[in-house]
Amino acid sequence: MERLTFALALVVGLALLLKWWRPAWYWMSFGVVLAALRVRIRYHSVMDACGLTVPPSRWRLALARATNRPVPEPRAPRICRIRPTRTGLVLRLKLRAGQDAFDFAAATDRLRHSFAMYGVTSRELRAGVVELRMTGYDVLKRVQMPAAKTATGAFRVPVALREDGSVHYRDYRAVPHALTLGATESGKSVYQRNLVAALAPLDVAVVGIDCKQGVELFPLARRFSALADNPDTAAELLDALVDHMEGVYRTIRTHQGIVSAVRDAEIAADIWDLPAGLRPTPIVVLIDEVAELALFANKEQERRRDRIVTALVRLAQLGRAAGIYLEVCGQRFGSELGKGITMLRAQLTGRTAHRVNDETSANMAFGDIAPDAVLAAIQIPSDMPGVAIAGDSTGGWSRIRAPHTSLRQAVNICNRHADRAPDLPALEPFRPAHSHLATVKDPAPVAA
Repeated sequence: MERLTFALALVVGLALLLKWWRPAWYWMSFGVVLAALRVRIRYHSVMDACGLTVPPSRWRLALARATNRPVPEPRAPRICRIRPTRTGLVLRLKLRAGQDAFDFAAATDRLRHSFAMYGVTSRELRAGVVELRMTGYDVLKRVQMPAAKTATGAFRVPVALREDGSVHYRDYRAVPHALTLGATESGKSVYQRNLVAALAPLDVAVVGIDCKQGVELFPLARRFSALADNPDTAAELLDALVDHMEGVYRTIRTHQGIVSAVRDAEIAADIWDLPAGLRPTPIVVLIDEVAELALFANKEQERRRDRIVTALVRLAQLGRAAGIYLEVCGQRFGSELGKGITMLRAQLTGRTAHRVNDETSANMAFGDIAPDAVLAAIQIPSDMPGVAIAGDSTGGWSRIRAPHTSLRQAVNICNRHADRAPDLPALEPFRPAHSHLATVKDPAPVAA
């Protein structure tokens, strides 16, 4: 009996230690079983308390009266499947007649408390089917990206982890251009490093514009096909990208294949419809601080500013089919930057906001697409760098956090894949001179 008590105390102590020291290990060893049992036992009472049940149908009431049986209880949604994950549980529910998916989205906070989970999110899979994703611990406190996370075939890269435990991808085919905002020390630079590190192994040209004399992007220069470190060079680089875009469109026009002998699915309208041997290399343009491109102090700088903004607007409006994708980053992105800025912002579908200093900055990111995300953006604490709100034009948003990637880790990855930086004739004058950089012999991998 004493041995049994000692063993039980040892297991409980180990569980408490893991819960404090390694929440992920605790969840996979103890938490997932306890949570699944808790959900099964409390399910009907929780659904009833949260108002997510429906009264019995008329024929069941009539049958109960005819057979002199007790009145049937309200019916909860049917559980189709409970699936454990490395961060929580996924509950798939079949709705009853008269229920709405919005009711479950509005009740997520009550469900979180009732099931004693860290977080609950709801989404509608199809008509009549709702999926509840429950997290058992704070997955954003110590971000650990899953091992099998890369999906390069569709030109999308993993950059962060969502609060529900799923991977947040930067999908360039679905969302060509994106805007990333964040105050100083908010984690915006780490997000950029993760993005560049994820793009490094792919067959893509990375172009950088860093007007802080290149201090953020120049260490990664071995993987860049072009790099501008001041507004004058940036203006020339953007003009070269516009010329390259027009050349790509001429290539598409030549090989468009609109004759009657070509099947409809093979008619080319962008670079991804071209055969692999003719397809131009896609280009990702990363702008570190967009405000530096829009500020001016005299007439000459104003003309340069108009030239830069015009080129950016053209690339944002026309670059998608030519395989040119914009990643615009900055601390603020409002109309005070001058004419054309709001037109450019309207073309940036993807929106990511790290911690901001005021509500106006959050409105610049989400005010026109997801007003509910504005409040979430201004509530990001200062002691959680890297936490951000990611939204899109559908109005949906989620809380994400990129894994911490040091500058040395990002440099090692870029150096390892330096041979993948394509030589584009139009961008050759802007290719960074990095012959004096030391070669890293044994680059350390990064879990990003």
